[in-house]
Amino acid sequence: MWAMVVKEFLQLRRDRRTLAMMIVLPLMLLIIFGYAASFDVSRIPTVVVGPSAKAYAQRLEKPFALAGAYPAQGLAAARRDLRDGKADVAFVTGGGATRVLVNGADLFTARAAETAVARMAAAQVDLPRLQAQLRRLLPPGHGDLFHTPRPTKVDVLYNPGLKTALVMVPGLAGVILVFIGTLIASLGVVRERQAGTFEQLAVMPLSPWDVLIGKIAPYFLVAAVDLGLVLGVGMWLFDVPMHGSWALLILGALLFLFVTLSIGVLISSVSQNQGQAIQLAMLTVLPQILLSGLIFPLSSMAVGVRWIAYVLPLTYFVEISRGVMLQGQTVADLWRPFVYLAALGAVAVTFATLRFYRLLNPAAGRDRHRTSAAGKVRA
Repeated sequence: MWAMVVKEFLQLRRDRRTLAMMIVLPLMLLIIFGYAASFDVSRIPTVVVGPSAKAYAQRLEKPFALAGAYPAQGLAAARRDLRDGKADVAFVTGGGATRVLVNGADLFTARAAETAVARMAAAQVDLPRLQAQLRRLLPPGHGDLFHTPRPTKVDVLYNPGLKTALVMVPGLAGVILVFIGTLIASLGVVRERQAGTFEQLAVMPLSPWDVLIGKIAPYFLVAAVDLGLVLGVGMWLFDVPMHGSWALLILGALLFLFVTLSIGVLISSVSQNQGQAIQLAMLTVLPQILLSGLIFPLSSMAVGVRWIAYVLPLTYFVEISRGVMLQGQTVADLWRPFVYLAALGAVAVTFATLRFYRLLNPAAGRDRHRTSAAGKVRA
């Protein structure tokens, strides 16, 4: 028995990827759930518009973070700021009462905003009486400084009922693409290497780019069909609206799918067997699900962990899908996530192509190794 125990330890020590998986994954989950898994929203970008915008902005408290105060603007500008993503809450002053607009596309931010507005209203019950006393004490012309009506009505835009399904379905479409693109595609090259058929590609008149596209194309088609099914069924069962352009959503989905498939094929090219491919794929899939803003709001994550979300492709697809479907955003509002996805795709496909070149040209790699070794010997 002791000999078997020693053998397993030695085998585990030689399998460095499995050992790293056993150590890195628990630490990664600990960090994610310790610092990122939080529904508490500590900062809500806020704009204030209307005649009393300047005075009202001075009275904002946490979690409201002032993004701008515009006395010359009104309700239409506030709605535009929420649609364009410049703010999640807008206070519209004037007309005898303050109107509060909340972006319902971000579920937990909207709920935190409603709670904070209710707390402000409760703290300002005696505000009219206090204002009247202050006007009597101040010199003429200064009484308007305290003319800041308290919030009386909260309007939730884009998701009036704050339904979880409306914000989850657009993001779940991205999760489906992540599983197909990364997890399933990562088994493609490994399966051929284990079956011994990958070496046949090396003697065919195919470039690394041809092999890469050939590997991606079937999964691309299947994932596109799955995306249509998920969105169609989700919109039918859960009444998820479509306020934006289908063409823009499809463009974002195709770009995101290209990124995930490139990552999956890259993982497949560096793995020796299917077990290693699944392990590496899970290391990329789990952070995307937990850190992309799909479940936990990005604003609630610690700064030291939040930066990880900005290098994950699912983060940008969630922003695109929710922005198009729920808020009706245009390409002018979403150009940043499109640019970031394109950059991630360029990096992933470059590394995958280089890796395929090494796999399809093993002689070139050995020649470079011999040349380097000979140079060291002569030195």
